[in-house]
Amino acid sequence: ISLRVIRACKELGIPTVAIYSDVDDLSLHTKFADEAICVGPGDPRKSYLNIPAIIAAAELTNADAIHPGYGFLSENAEFSDICNENNLSFIGPSAHIINTMGNKSVAKETMESFGIPVIPGSKGNISTLDEGLSVANEIGYPVIIKAASGGGGRGMRIVNNPSEFELAFSTAQAEAKISFNDSNVYLEKYFIKPKHIEIQII
Repeated sequence: ISLRVIRACKELGIPTVAIYSDVDDLSLHTKFADEAICVGPGDPRKSYLNIPAIIAAAELTNADAIHPGYGFLSENAEFSDICNENNLSFIGPSAHIINTMGNKSVAKETMESFGIPVIPGSKGNISTLDEGLSVANEIGYPVIIKAASGGGGRGMRIVNNPSEFELAFSTAQAEAKISFNDSNVYLEKYFIKPKHIEIQII
């Protein structure tokens, strides 16, 4: 993703700054960008989710905009707002849109409010193991536990029967926390051979 963004910027004559954690200093994106700034150690919570460090890197390099890629802070409404407050263009949705559609459980509730059919599952986030098991038993296995602030396939676990649920639930929450700084998860019916139809709207 970063290489695509860097290549597009080069074609438009826009200089780029790559951020990286100390374990990613040899990654390709740091070599192809015009500048590269280390924003912290390998733990994503201390680097790629570290908003003050990222804003500081932008200020240090006189950046005009931040492209968040996907995952991490790309669907973080607070980060979108902080960028705007610091006169940095956030290349992505507004905080309002992120709050409505970036959080998958809220997005689902929004669609339901307009009468749009959605996949059977929990009404909002699952806060306890017992609540998750109850919903799973009601809609039937297999089910999938998903990170509410998820993206890029992180924080997702397929559960085929009740005996797998506890481990899948705690693992999905932990991965969601590390990847998106939000441990909230929700649950949906898992379809084994679905047909996917997607419409992109600009």
